[in-house]
Amino acid sequence: MLQDTIRHWIDLLLVKTGLSPAGAEEAEPWILLLLILVIGIGLDFLFRILLLHVVRRVVKRTKIQWDDILFDDKVLRRMAHIVTPIIVAIMLPIAFPHGGYLLRITLRLITILIVIAVVRFVNTLLKAIFQLLEQRPSWQGKPLKGLMQTGQIITFLIGFILVVSILLDKSPAIFLTGLGASAAIVMLIFKDSILGFVSGIQLSANNMLNVGDWISMPKYGADGTVEEVSLTTVKVRNWDNTITTLPPYLLVSDSFQNWEGMRASGGRRVKRSINIDMTSIRFCTPEMLERFSKIDLIKEYIAETQQEVEQYNKELGIAPDLGHINGLNQTNIGVFRNYLTLYLRRQKNVNQEMTLMVRQLQPTATGLPIELYFFTDTVNWIPYEKIQSDIFDHVYAIIPEFDLRVFQEPTGNDLRTLKETLDKQ
Repeated sequence: MLQDTIRHWIDLLLVKTGLSPAGAEEAEPWILLLLILVIGIGLDFLFRILLLHVVRRVVKRTKIQWDDILFDDKVLRRMAHIVTPIIVAIMLPIAFPHGGYLLRITLRLITILIVIAVVRFVNTLLKAIFQLLEQRPSWQGKPLKGLMQTGQIITFLIGFILVVSILLDKSPAIFLTGLGASAAIVMLIFKDSILGFVSGIQLSANNMLNVGDWISMPKYGADGTVEEVSLTTVKVRNWDNTITTLPPYLLVSDSFQNWEGMRASGGRRVKRSINIDMTSIRFCTPEMLERFSKIDLIKEYIAETQQEVEQYNKELGIAPDLGHINGLNQTNIGVFRNYLTLYLRRQKNVNQEMTLMVRQLQPTATGLPIELYFFTDTVNWIPYEKIQSDIFDHVYAIIPEFDLRVFQEPTGNDLRTLKETLDKQ
């Protein structure tokens, strides 16, 4: 046989170097083992070079892009590293033809190397698949990193169980049974990972959160853009450029606000109110109506409304001087509300396709709130703030034109003016 010929040739070579026949026989297995390792490493190098060369040529000729990532050099190298221990394991009986303790120990070590090589290859392959999916539009923004990390943990766990079972020469089923018995301890150790995995699936399945979404969670100091969703953390870059990390299960068990619906709608809501001093609210006199009619924006509204008021009072036979008591009459607050509505309708930066209204809220000790409820035509923060600021600059400035006053708590200057007035009296 070939292996007997090789062994005999090595014995002769060792004897020629000065060893005794007995010494040559003892050294023979180790020389063969060294020779097998050299052959395995050489074949590994050769296989890696050929694999990279052939696959590169094939990948470059294809028009598709996914194979460039899936058959990356790192993936192919890790695949090639599996070959060396397999070749050595096949050739090992040549060095130890009679079996024995040394053969068993060496085979165990080589089998462990095969398991480690496979685990490293699967780990690299998972990273390549993750990178490939990230480039697909349908998968962009999904919490893929958490799924990849889960796959890596499962791979490492299986590899660890196999390595331990090989070292102890026991069946992996025994360790799996032991893990089942100690499931409570395992769940306690990997609590965050398990909760993160389950939460990641829920977030993805329900489309609750994607990378790039703007979320706010004031309870935990998060208000910004989601940068990363992993197995154990969700990273949020706040608007002040600080980073807040949250466990994924908090986003499932607790409430958070996702602003992506607002971004997709094309309009951002403005919901602000101004408090009117209720002592300044009154019926409109003819002089007030005449003055208000000079405002082009509400000229037609005042004329049409006044015509309806006069027609209603005339049909009921109500004297004009008693209309404000027994009949209808316009009020300065009502004219002001309609002015604000028409003013918002004229603004080009206000989204006219979405809800727009000016309404009264429940009166309080700080006056009568008049709320402006509308949407801007942009969702960007800086233009949004400018639009609403410009609108309310005008609103506050126009209020006195309707004989109304904004409610404001007395300030030090008010008290000082009052004191000076009393002193003069």
